[in-house]
Amino acid sequence: MRALYPHAEPYAVHRIAVDEPHQIFLEECGNPRGVPVVFLHGGPGSGCSPDHRRYFDPEFFRIILVDQRGSGRSQPLGETAANTTRDLVYDMESIRRHLGIERWMLFGGSWGATLALVYALTHPDHILGMVLRGSFLAREEDLEWFLVGLRRLLPSAWEQLTRGIAGCRELGSLIDWYHAALHGEDRQRSLDAARRWSEWGGQVVNWHKPGSGENGGRGDESEEQLEQLLAKVRIETHYARHRYFIRENEILDRLDLLPGVPVSIIHGRYDLTCIMESAWLLHRAIPGSRLVEVSDAGHLIDDPAMISALVEETDRVRDFL
Repeated sequence: MRALYPHAEPYAVHRIAVDEPHQIFLEECGNPRGVPVVFLHGGPGSGCSPDHRRYFDPEFFRIILVDQRGSGRSQPLGETAANTTRDLVYDMESIRRHLGIERWMLFGGSWGATLALVYALTHPDHILGMVLRGSFLAREEDLEWFLVGLRRLLPSAWEQLTRGIAGCRELGSLIDWYHAALHGEDRQRSLDAARRWSEWGGQVVNWHKPGSGENGGRGDESEEQLEQLLAKVRIETHYARHRYFIRENEILDRLDLLPGVPVSIIHGRYDLTCIMESAWLLHRAIPGSRLVEVSDAGHLIDDPAMISALVEETDRVRDFL
């Protein structure tokens, strides 16, 4: 199995002012003259981490990590004003021009795959290729599956997610309750809601692992960790409430507009967050795309089998480019 590339420090860090009040954080590492690849994180709201630099050959790629609006090291943290999918696409174009890049490769997982697809459909002339992991199509049925449908597989965890929420079997009622709790003035209520939402997500992504039903413990978070948690879940619920600012079935309906570039679709067999159907629908609709089912992985990017599959794929794309 392949491992991540060695740790690399960024050679450049940028803060780009976009629409008020947002300032976007990004970093570059690897080869300054290499083929540019941009890492698009999930969530929405998760932000990037140092290990995200390590999925690419640093001798070949110019590796760009971007914290999306309100996420990670972008400021203001957790801000949802002027924060839509179209805004994120606008930011990507601003970054591309700022860095003097004509075309770049997109590497996105989960929500990051969604954003990669929307960007590629909006700016097809600036794409070298895409590697998509755990793809999310942002349809009503995808959100319904994650927040309501999975109650049949994880009833105990779902009971914790929906405790005290009237009409919780209705997707809209469930999202509205969490959105109100996360964006209200009662900080303790917001923290409780953020933890419950996050714990549900953790149960889903780890369902196939031994001990995944155990509570990982809480209460020892630093103030910085609590603020990051609140920001992440505020942005997640903001996007979920607005159905990701994407028209129903918009991605699948527009795939004929994609440029004829290499597209790799990587998906874990045990992924319940974004089920295999999404990857299959993309593969079937994108001529010449490559579908890789990772037999020993779920949704997480750092599952060992997923790491191996992704590094192998970026190496394969490297050799192709």
